[in-house]
Amino acid sequence: MALYEAVFIARQDLTAENVDALSDKLSDIITTNNGKIVGKEYWGLRNLSYKINKNPRGHYFCLNIESANEGINELKRVCGINEDVIRSAIIKVEKHSGELSALAVSEKAKGYKPSDSDKKAETKISSEIKKVVINF
Repeated sequence: MALYEAVFIARQDLTAENVDALSDKLSDIITTNNGKIVGKEYWGLRNLSYKINKNPRGHYFCLNIESANEGINELKRVCGINEDVIRSAIIKVEKHSGELSALAVSEKAKGYKPSDSDKKAETKISSEIKKVVINF
């Protein structure tokens, strides 16, 4: 069986539970076709470079897959039909890294909570600007 990495962008108006359900549905397609999901990653709700189907943002998630060609063909077919998936890319790889990628924020969308570390760090200039007081 060949190794694949599949990246999906789901609509921005989906809840975390819906994104997880979509991820599980796509995973089930692979497992029913005698494939195996090696890893799942949720990359978060991110801005798109340009609007896709009037969506400026999208939920990104990645599946590391070990499957035969039949399972991948079925996955591509379902992604083309499903309205919740606005883009997908399935790439054949030689091996999986075995660890979370740099973009991964969690394994499931429901477990992801944006923290203070996701916000911009205060720079030296922004701290100096806060000290400036203007009197009229």
